Amino acid sequence: MQAERDIVVIGASAGGVEAVAALIEALPRDLAAAVFVVVHFPPHTTSVLPRIITRRGGMTAMHPEDGTPIELGCVYVAPPDRHLLVENGHVRLVRGPRENGARPAVDPLFRSAARAYGARVTGVVLTGNLDDGTAGLMAVKSAGGLAIIQDPDDALYAGMPSSAQRHVQADHVVPLAEIPGILVRRVGEPVELKGAGPVARQQNNEVDISEMNPAALESPRAGVPSGYACPECHGALWEVDEGGLLRFRCRVGHAYSIENLLAAQGSAMDAALWAAYRALEERAALTARMGARMEERGQASLAQRYQEQTAETLQRAELIRRVLLMGSEDVPVLENGPQAENVAD
Repeated sequence: MQAERDIVVIGASAGGVEAVAALIEALPRDLAAAVFVVVHFPPHTTSVLPRIITRRGGMTAMHPEDGTPIELGCVYVAPPDRHLLVENGHVRLVRGPRENGARPAVDPLFRSAARAYGARVTGVVLTGNLDDGTAGLMAVKSAGGLAIIQDPDDALYAGMPSSAQRHVQADHVVPLAEIPGILVRRVGEPVELKGAGPVARQQNNEVDISEMNPAALESPRAGVPSGYACPECHGALWEVDEGGLLRFRCRVGHAYSIENLLAAQGSAMDAALWAAYRALEERAALTARMGARMEERGQASLAQRYQEQTAETLQRAELIRRVLLMGSEDVPVLENGPQAENVAD
């Protein structure tokens, strides 16, 4: 079956507003393609990216509504706190499970476009930290689509393009300034729709998970139990290996690449340390208060016991305080003292 390249999906994170605006500004207003954009935004912010794109004289850009029809020559930008998905003839906006800690995330957009339009899709990964977009670009390529990656040396943040370059056999790895020209040349190329390759087929069900389709959520997860817990909901994570790319997804749909899982675990560990530090400080304040009350009442033995508990608790709190200040990679060693053995227990 013959068709033409007419679907462009673009993903970026840190530094992405400037990169996306510059890319689309250089495209002709009558480009015979529909362009879909995900840039990571915090959930409780307002995105003015469509306004920036339109004011700079590029294609007309908008935050679509759920069900907005797809039209060539338009740019559809994911709003904060919603995944942007591509379906045949229209877009979906869903508040599905976060992927790589983000909503909107790049991977759901890319894999949904690959499922809906196959070889008609061109995926573009731009500047950003970590590795969101790699799995989605693999799905685009597996479905016969085109893969374009910003040269990591040209990107403001090299994490996302570097990861994509490591795992995807890209058609073009070029500086940002060259991407508009490539899109102009390759949009409209005839392609043959041959169906999804193995990676795209493997990720097909994940589009339904992003939409929180009950049947997809209740179906068995691909891969094997990993032994790790989801940092967001603490459920079990399943591990899947897609062409050397490890990914994880929990029962309710939260998904992580290995780099993003490590980052999320680090955040969770940091939060746990702060909670432990707070609990120890509160305990020390309470035992100190009790010790003072017992001393006022003339109960010396009880007062001494509370004072010892206070000293031990404060020493434990000091250890955690040093870890918080220095980072968990450089855990300090307390000097030998009367409570050192207890701290090591």
